[in-house]
Amino acid sequence: MTQYGMIIDLDKCVGCGACALGCKTENNTGDRAGGQTFNWADFMVTEEGRFPRATTTTLPVLCNHCSNAKCVEACPVEPKAMFKTADGITMHNDERCIGCQSCQEACPYSVLDISEGGAQYSVISFNEDGIGNFSRFESKTAVIAGGTSTGEELTRLTDAKPAHRTEYRHPDYDNVRRPDVTEKCIFCAHRVAEGKLPRCVVVCPAEARVFGDLSDANSEAARLLKANKSFRLNEKAGTQPNVHYIGSFVTRKNG
Repeated sequence: MTQYGMIIDLDKCVGCGACALGCKTENNTGDRAGGQTFNWADFMVTEEGRFPRATTTTLPVLCNHCSNAKCVEACPVEPKAMFKTADGITMHNDERCIGCQSCQEACPYSVLDISEGGAQYSVISFNEDGIGNFSRFESKTAVIAGGTSTGEELTRLTDAKPAHRTEYRHPDYDNVRRPDVTEKCIFCAHRVAEGKLPRCVVVCPAEARVFGDLSDANSEAARLLKANKSFRLNEKAGTQPNVHYIGSFVTRKNG
């Protein structure tokens, strides 16, 4: 039985943010608004100590595609809008979603409102109707007067909003910006179905992310997991995450 998962090597990760940019371009996710991050590939940053002996740790975060997914358990509709696929991906069906946010509330890695919760990230986001996810692409003000185009001009000339929009089709995920539904990382299931890797894996310049079948002992992901000491986020929640971390992100101490 296939169980897709991801290994993130923190010895290789430099916190450059390429994964986040690649994800936003691939999935057409919005800017932070209404207490939502809309960052399916995000970061948790920890700072410790004081100058000149301060350290910074960056931890990439995304949907953990848990084997015991609390979001699936909490979804009240039948058939469920949040569900597990045969290959272990935690999938979301926009057409069945009623926007109750029960999944977001139940997920140990999500909060209903970043600004109120004080959290750095939330792997599930809610597309509230009318919050203006792409307002910068409606702006008629140039960043540099006389030197750059406005957001409105860029949108009009490219006939897309936002201008970097990437369209794809997936049987359960056709409308990527439908209002009043929850959304999250789906391991780029539309790409995986075509034999491709998730976009965050492809764009990582340090090759810090490895995606594959964790149940296949011959896969690179399974071999890395067997050969290295690993950890998962909030394991005490009992969700059995399928995103594993190996190594450690260490900054140089000054002084």
